[in-house]
Amino acid sequence: MTSDRERQHLALTRAAQLSSSYLDALDTAPVGATASLAQLRERLALPLSDTGVDPVTVIDDLARAVDGGLLGSAGGRFYGWVIGGGLPSALAADWLTGTWDQNAGLYACAPAAAVVEEVCGAWLKELLGLPATASFALVTGCQMAHVTCLAAARHAVLQRAGWDVHRDGLSGSPRIRVLTSQEVHGTCTRAIKILGLGTANMETLPTDDTSRLRPEALREALARERDRPTIVILQAGDVNCGAFDPFEASIRLAHAAGAWVHVDGAMGLWCHAAPELRPLLAGADQADSWATDGHKWLNVPYDSGYAFVAHPDAHRASMSHRASYLVHADDARDELDWTPEHSRRARGFATYAALRELGRAGVADLVTRCCRFAHELATRIGALPGARTICVPQINQGLVRFYDRRTGANDEEHDSRTDAVIAAINASGEAFFTGTTWRGIRCMRTSVSNWRTTTSDIDRAVAAAGRAIAQVALR
Repeated sequence: MTSDRERQHLALTRAAQLSSSYLDALDTAPVGATASLAQLRERLALPLSDTGVDPVTVIDDLARAVDGGLLGSAGGRFYGWVIGGGLPSALAADWLTGTWDQNAGLYACAPAAAVVEEVCGAWLKELLGLPATASFALVTGCQMAHVTCLAAARHAVLQRAGWDVHRDGLSGSPRIRVLTSQEVHGTCTRAIKILGLGTANMETLPTDDTSRLRPEALREALARERDRPTIVILQAGDVNCGAFDPFEASIRLAHAAGAWVHVDGAMGLWCHAAPELRPLLAGADQADSWATDGHKWLNVPYDSGYAFVAHPDAHRASMSHRASYLVHADDARDELDWTPEHSRRARGFATYAALRELGRAGVADLVTRCCRFAHELATRIGALPGARTICVPQINQGLVRFYDRRTGANDEEHDSRTDAVIAAINASGEAFFTGTTWRGIRCMRTSVSNWRTTTSDIDRAVAAAGRAIAQVALR
């Protein structure tokens, strides 16, 4: 009879074999999913057995069942949304994280995990050009980084108005207003909903031709309702054109009006690691909080995000919890004082591994390489017959539009042609792109965030786009 220890060893060994095979096939396998919803449900929706199944059989069956239902987002030919891959050390550290199974809520629960997060926080602040005195949190992604930062902002601006939101709640409190640009990302809007601030209290301000917030529009908005508690949200690299708001002017105006400034830097904060891109972030270090992702440009496996707050007292007050049954550290960092989670995965190990593998020069190279490839994608595909580059990337995000070349074709038909070409490229399996509506027109986004992407991958994507344009034109 196989012992429990033997079964565990066999299951882990089989998982490692399947993982290596999957990664080895990324360069040749279709990037998009090939299994239908019905097929996946049929394979996976098995009756739950009474007696259970051998672990190796479970792993083999699972791998077979999901075949064709996984996007090749771990590979270098995936250009949809903003999704990175997993660096070798980060992926391996993530495996160990699951094996070690630490509850990284308290130092007492997971001493090594707590110290790793301390180190990651210091390294990240240095790489991203943020104040060394800022507090930080490792969370599930930029969505929860926004929630964490804006919870601190909510506490601070209401405290200045004489209101204790943690004791008295929001009912009857001064109404907080949120000023941001029309390019605000949905994760910021969702954070405002989650925190009970209300989207009716959000005012989106106009941007210029390069998608940057207009400082004069912010000045005028701040001048209205001067005594109202205010949070300003600025962008560091929006998802369509990679635009950066004018931080120095905007932050100076906001602080003069007593507002808290939060920077959505899901991608753009990483530009500080590359000296040639650093000017895009001039003045951003003067904000009150910042949010970014690890599972984008740092190429840490999901889920990984980072929150930073220039005012640790406000950050801690909005998150900290004490209970008699918990063991709190006096000389170490208890993670639950800074994060919205109580029990939580020790995600710092993967971040630690990625930063050690890359170092400063490696992070800079990864960022600049992705920017170069995004520029190539957008400009080379945009130069094809029936295509046009709408936004030339200044970082790793660009836009291309495809046109119905029949005489008299209108914008609606160009929109339809754009979606059809994207679908044809994805159906080819050679590359994967996603679409967006930007300023009223449909475009294909060219997003590059993966350490695996090569010049050959870009060539394949451009060729696939050319074939897709010709294929759609014949319909």
